[in-house]
Amino acid sequence: MSPKKTAAADPARSLALLWGSHTKPGRSGLTVRSIVGAAIELADASGLDAVSMRTVAEQLKVGTMSLYTHVPGRGELTDLMFDSVYVDLYADVDEPARQPGGWRGALEFIAARNWEVLTKHPWIHEVPTMRTALGPNITLKYEAELRPLDGLGLTDVEMDSALNLVLTHVQGTARAGAEQLRTQRESGLTDEEWWRQISPTLTHVMTGTNHHFPVAGRVGAAVGEHFQSAIDPAHALTFGLTRILDGIALLIASR
Repeated sequence: MSPKKTAAADPARSLALLWGSHTKPGRSGLTVRSIVGAAIELADASGLDAVSMRTVAEQLKVGTMSLYTHVPGRGELTDLMFDSVYVDLYADVDEPARQPGGWRGALEFIAARNWEVLTKHPWIHEVPTMRTALGPNITLKYEAELRPLDGLGLTDVEMDSALNLVLTHVQGTARAGAEQLRTQRESGLTDEEWWRQISPTLTHVMTGTNHHFPVAGRVGAAVGEHFQSAIDPAHALTFGLTRILDGIALLIASR
């Protein structure tokens, strides 16, 4: 089942909320920060589909209408949630640039921190990000992640492209990890148990005399035996990141 479509936010309202104060309480004692915190707890436990103005109000033990004095609707709430999970991503804007190993060590650090957030809050994968309102934490994140690439001879567009290459790889492998965990939970089987069940039949159909998949059969069996699964997201993250950084290194060297 595909996730339900997130209600569209009003960009102007989202920006005003994102860059405003989140600590001023209303008559009910609620603050924007407490509402966003409750929404994130719900999403972490049950996915983004579980978050509505009603369920957040129930979580906070208040009437639903009291939330609307702080947040106009679910779309703006989702924007606030997305920005909020990155509040502690870095100690300060120069933390990535201070990492040992120069720009490469910085990008490895950036990849690791983003992986941590995405695995802690897998509902992030359900948030449309192409037109997400740019809040203070997302903007600080972008600044912090670009600084290690500045002054290396890359153009501004190449700096952005190199960073996005790393981040989209992290997002893809984190999404695979989230799907893996969800499948294990829904099936009641670990990947190792699943692999043991299908391995004999898979080996037969892939390598039997009436079939012609010698390379796929050999490689698939090797992967299954090595990981006891069809994929190991952590390995995929490290392997792909190394190849990506090697490519960026060649681009920098060419300058």
